[in-house]
Amino acid sequence: MAELSPALKQATPVLAARGEGIYLYDEQDRRYLDFTAGIGVTSTGHCHPRVVEAAQRQVGTLIHGQYTTVMHRPLLELTERLGEVLPSGLDRLFYVNSGSEAVEAAVRLARQATGRQNIVAFQGGFHGRTMGAGALTSSGTKVRAGIGPMMPGVVFTPFPEPYRHRCSEADAVRYALAEFDQLLVTVSSPRDTAAIIIEPVLGEGGYLPAPPEFLTGLRERADRHGILLIVDEVQTGVGRTGRFWGHDHAGIRPDVLITAKGLASGFPLSAIAAPDELMSKAWPGSQGGTYGGNAVAAAAAIATLDVVREEKLVENAADQGQRLRDGLRGCSTRSPRTSRSRRTCSARSPRTRCGPLPKLGERATSPLG
Repeated sequence: MAELSPALKQATPVLAARGEGIYLYDEQDRRYLDFTAGIGVTSTGHCHPRVVEAAQRQVGTLIHGQYTTVMHRPLLELTERLGEVLPSGLDRLFYVNSGSEAVEAAVRLARQATGRQNIVAFQGGFHGRTMGAGALTSSGTKVRAGIGPMMPGVVFTPFPEPYRHRCSEADAVRYALAEFDQLLVTVSSPRDTAAIIIEPVLGEGGYLPAPPEFLTGLRERADRHGILLIVDEVQTGVGRTGRFWGHDHAGIRPDVLITAKGLASGFPLSAIAAPDELMSKAWPGSQGGTYGGNAVAAAAAIATLDVVREEKLVENAADQGQRLRDGLRGCSTRSPRTSRSRRTCSARSPRTRCGPLPKLGERATSPLG
């Protein structure tokens, strides 16, 4: 009898039978709070009535219209609707199915458009499990172990982590930008560097927001050297940070934006967005795929955008996020361990780590340890 792969590890023993809003129910109708939201996917909750109705209606008319062969109305409408929320100037979209595929498409575009090879990624970042996306991932060895050699041309540089580096946020930003500058001098010449790829909030790497000053610094350096800035909004997009896009907190504009997960409330759909001038540099035949831009997923995504706007879910995320932050800060002030670690480092050198590193294998993900 066939069974699931033993490499798949379940986080809980729950056998989900149905979902409603923020809850999952098992076959005995026991209710569970889905704190993971399907790993950042169910942006409108489980089975929102408007998303369900849109998908059901589309299933009855057209399930699959392969979009390099024929075009369908849901994809055209979704593209128009995304234009209303995308950063100004990012007016061309390419659709695939998963975050990993979108990351690979962004890297392919960056290399073809610039004629350069190297991609700068950040320590602790997660971009997917395929060979290209996995090569950009350093949040844990589980993604890379046992499958090397990885895709060449990837170089890593530190992400500003105040707690890990035992210093203030300002010092962590200064250190990380100095290390990035050093990388361009010693490892990857700007003339060989196609793109920088970054998550506005490290996901698997510890849920660490990138300070606005850091993203601004990267934007300035990308402009100076003609390097593309790719912002991976797979987990942070569609309102999860209290802004529609996570990078909105820094007020920058990426050259390429990657979106997936919450875009279609659980249906497989992802995309990259870029300016027409940049997207036009993709080589003929380099973009395509059998299931990309699926009609049912596109219909669900349109309904998702309607719900996010009309039910003010972005604003709600901001309110609930502030409530959670306030509660966590209250807890942290009562933690002796946190109090000891809150010292601010003395600014010795912008390239000097701010304090002693955690022991080997320790990865602090929050001031709560």
